[in-house]
Amino acid sequence: MAVIREGEVNESCRIRRHAARRAGVWGPPDDPESARRVLRLAVELGVTFFDTANAYGPRTVNRLIGEALRPFPEGVIVGNKVGAGRGPDRSWIVTDHPDTVRRQVHESLADLGTEASELTYLRLGGDGPAPQSDVPLEESLGVLVELRDQGLIRRIGLSGASPEMLARAQKMTPIAAVQNRFNLLDRSGVQVLAGCEAGGIMFVPYFPLASGQLTSYDELTGPAERLGATPAQIALAWLLRRSPAVVVIPGTTNPDHLRANIAAAEVAENLTDAEVARLTGLVDESKALIDQPHQSRLDAFRSAAESRR
Repeated sequence: MAVIREGEVNESCRIRRHAARRAGVWGPPDDPESARRVLRLAVELGVTFFDTANAYGPRTVNRLIGEALRPFPEGVIVGNKVGAGRGPDRSWIVTDHPDTVRRQVHESLADLGTEASELTYLRLGGDGPAPQSDVPLEESLGVLVELRDQGLIRRIGLSGASPEMLARAQKMTPIAAVQNRFNLLDRSGVQVLAGCEAGGIMFVPYFPLASGQLTSYDELTGPAERLGATPAQIALAWLLRRSPAVVVIPGTTNPDHLRANIAAAEVAENLTDAEVARLTGLVDESKALIDQPHQSRLDAFRSAAESRR
């Protein structure tokens, strides 16, 4: 069972929804009503945590979530990231100046149609390869602390944090969640995961399916055939078994894929310890470095860059 601090909200289901796939990270979706239907279906199926960001769209995804779900059902939490934006060429840029962070929080509240954010992450550059900001962490994070004290934010998280950044942030405020890269192929967030486990912090891996680079791995095939599951379900199930701190956020625009992703929680319960160990052994975690993404992540960056041309 994952626990979100600062309010002691217990989450019994560790499969959450990453909202960007429903709307696209640039511009509106081709079928907005279809995107809203998938969001509503997720709630009907028991999903209570949604991942999003001002930069998705930009602002399009937050507006769709608000249109689909408000008034938000009791227990539903939207985790929104601030501190990142999009350039004129659709590139990802750091936007963590305190005035910008404050504006983005207010924009997200307006877009979601809520008076307070249940969880707001500050996007950092600690997990590379994006350049780190010249703005001191204490200044940008200090804005979220101030807004929390004003009642506009209930919980504070970090995204793209290094171990050092997490430690500095914890000196300022309780941290409810950290979102970093981590999947079967890319273990660069393993030290941060350890810090989250030690601190009782929810760890939310982004790109949990390694940007679609998992299909050729035999270690997934055996468990998938034995359990009548898909390789993607096995990859998600492994994340859930890797640590009780982990909450996964796969994204989809397809209702059938949504159901399959949610079913990965049951798959996780049926993986054997030997299967989990073999999957864990795909990567030597002792050599994983926070600022060195796996090749699958670099391929994803190149694909995104090519799509902007």
